[in-house]
Amino acid sequence: MKMDKDMAAQHAHHHHHGHGCTHDHAATPSAPAGKGATYTCPMHPQIVREAPGECPICGMALVPVAGTGKADDSELRDLRRRLWIGTALSLPLFILAMSPMIGLHDLFGLSPRNRGWVEFLLGTPVVLWVGWPILRKFWLSLVHRSLNMYTLIGLGVGLAYLFSLAAVFARGWFPPEFREHGDAVGTYFEAAAVIVTLVILGDFLQVRAMGQTSQAIQQLLELAPNRAWRLREDGSEEQVALEAVALGDRLRVKPGEKVPVDGTVLEGSSRIDESMMTGEPVPVAKTAGAKVFGATVNGNGSLVLRAERVGSDTLLSRIVHMVGEAQRTRAPIQRLADLIAAWFVQIVIGIAVLTALAWWFLGPEPRFAYAFLNSIAVLIIACPCAVGLATPISMTVAMGQGARGGILFRNAEAIERMRDIDTVVVDKTGTLTLGHPALTDFTTEGIDENEALALVAGVEQLSEHPIATAIVEGAKARGLAPLAADAFNAANGLGVQADLGGKRVLVGSRAFLSQNGIDTQRWEERAEAWRAEAKTVVFFAVDGVAAGLAAVADPIKDSTHEAIAALKSSGIRVVMLTGDSKRTAEAVARQLGIDEALAEVLPEDKAGHVKRLQAEGRKVAMAGDGINDAPALAQADVGIAMGTGTDVAMESAGVTLVKGDLRGIARAAALSRATMSNIRQNLVFAFGYNALGIPIAAGVLYPAFGLLLSPVFAGAAMALSSVSVVTNALRLNRVKLG
Repeated sequence: MKMDKDMAAQHAHHHHHGHGCTHDHAATPSAPAGKGATYTCPMHPQIVREAPGECPICGMALVPVAGTGKADDSELRDLRRRLWIGTALSLPLFILAMSPMIGLHDLFGLSPRNRGWVEFLLGTPVVLWVGWPILRKFWLSLVHRSLNMYTLIGLGVGLAYLFSLAAVFARGWFPPEFREHGDAVGTYFEAAAVIVTLVILGDFLQVRAMGQTSQAIQQLLELAPNRAWRLREDGSEEQVALEAVALGDRLRVKPGEKVPVDGTVLEGSSRIDESMMTGEPVPVAKTAGAKVFGATVNGNGSLVLRAERVGSDTLLSRIVHMVGEAQRTRAPIQRLADLIAAWFVQIVIGIAVLTALAWWFLGPEPRFAYAFLNSIAVLIIACPCAVGLATPISMTVAMGQGARGGILFRNAEAIERMRDIDTVVVDKTGTLTLGHPALTDFTTEGIDENEALALVAGVEQLSEHPIATAIVEGAKARGLAPLAADAFNAANGLGVQADLGGKRVLVGSRAFLSQNGIDTQRWEERAEAWRAEAKTVVFFAVDGVAAGLAAVADPIKDSTHEAIAALKSSGIRVVMLTGDSKRTAEAVARQLGIDEALAEVLPEDKAGHVKRLQAEGRKVAMAGDGINDAPALAQADVGIAMGTGTDVAMESAGVTLVKGDLRGIARAAALSRATMSNIRQNLVFAFGYNALGIPIAAGVLYPAFGLLLSPVFAGAAMALSSVSVVTNALRLNRVKLG
């Protein structure tokens, strides 16, 4: 499976850093709700922890994996507290430090030396307490020899703070050119404090944004009720916790309640609102034998059902698990961002050293101050915090948006690959069509149509054949009760006959009627026309006279026409595979305007057809719903499983359409294109600020314009790039999914 290879590659990457980490490798499967959450790094999904913290590779805050129980928001609360305190102390510090620049030397009546003490008192808690998470990540990046953005911030803030401490406590060390008037040495507490506060702001926004995207999935989980009514042997009811429901239990669902687990209705009838699973607003009628899903909402009938999937096996849990797994995977474009970031940090430290040397040897007096400040400004503006966010945040928002629209991406790679798809291979039965025969046409002459259908259904209800079932269902759907029959007789493979209300009725093939001496000539033309539309035709006769025809077909889903049109309008070629005869296949293809129909395809040949299209250089998505589709789904560039199909199909596919609606393919492709362009914009935002800022911070504009970038502005530009990336990624929530 593709995923395993990816995970292996990530583990290799992980070992390469040599982090003495403990249990990071076992990607923890989705824990049952109610247990503590599992946390992972959006950049390095191989890092999995049981508690919040930071990634040993890149220092980013770990975020809760979707669906592993209630997320712990303690980290968000902690960051919020640090942000408020940082802001409260940095603001007066900033005003105090800036006042001499605008000519207010004796603001607050402080001498320059006393001002240094006040700045020390205001700045120290910000750097040491508010900035503690940053300093810790800086230290970890050195210990793990894994340079990252926190290496740059830590260096910048640490140097500015240490220099300022020396300026206050050991003035005597500094040469005269460092002294301002009043014999004080300039301090940079405000730069260190403001930068710390801005970085904490960036971290806060990131953790909050990641939390919001996981929230969409958390909300899905909370849809499940936590109690169920279980029926005892004697028919009485008891209320039990959802965890106590076992396979085979009989449960009652009362009007207006949520269905507790997946199962089959045993008795009762009602309409169930399945919109949270399928997105379809119309409630679905359920009677005995119908399948129901956990967390869907019962209408005004009462149902008894048998529990068939409980706990983590229910469709809801599997959806949540898939989304959680997907959020732990990385898109190939992410590796590119990683690689750039790794080089970037080393190059920036080099530029900072060169900046310091250039100012030291070539700059004006006080040389040391210029060299020191400008190199710190370079370190800080270069910090590509936003690069760490660029890919994962867009991917996570896209997955949440997809899940709400009934599109589940198995991993980040599936989102990226979906963009390039130019050919969709669809399996006819169950994908384009409903997958079970239904009565589509009925015509008769010389006898009332409803009476005739009641007679035919009366005969057919005694037969086991799927076509017979379709006719009986069709009659019931029109509100007709099949008549009671006797003297029933079936001719194997040809037809059936019975007596109903004094009439002898025969239903079957043309050969069956002619064996019984009945002439079907006048119905032949109509029968032929229906066969050309891929329908199976059944003749019937009443009292020895051919009285009409019924046509049965596997009806095309209502959404299919629209889906095919949407795919074709976005330039995607549609190829249909089917085991049916060439004639049926061509009829369906003609009806739907499909480009290419491959008929009489054996299940084991499906993957071969996908391979052949790939060999022609096409990027192929395969849509299917059965076990026999699994090899082809795995072979395709993107496998698309119908959520109405089998688990095996869902396991081997990159995308699952929860309601089995093909329109989802065009939506998934649109979401994929929007996401990839969003990521590219994010990378431009992330690196753009840095690329523009580094030369200015190094002092390139100083000789010509006297322009320098103070470390405080460098910190603001850095925070701005994080804010731009988060805001841009959240725009994906507004993508219209068809």
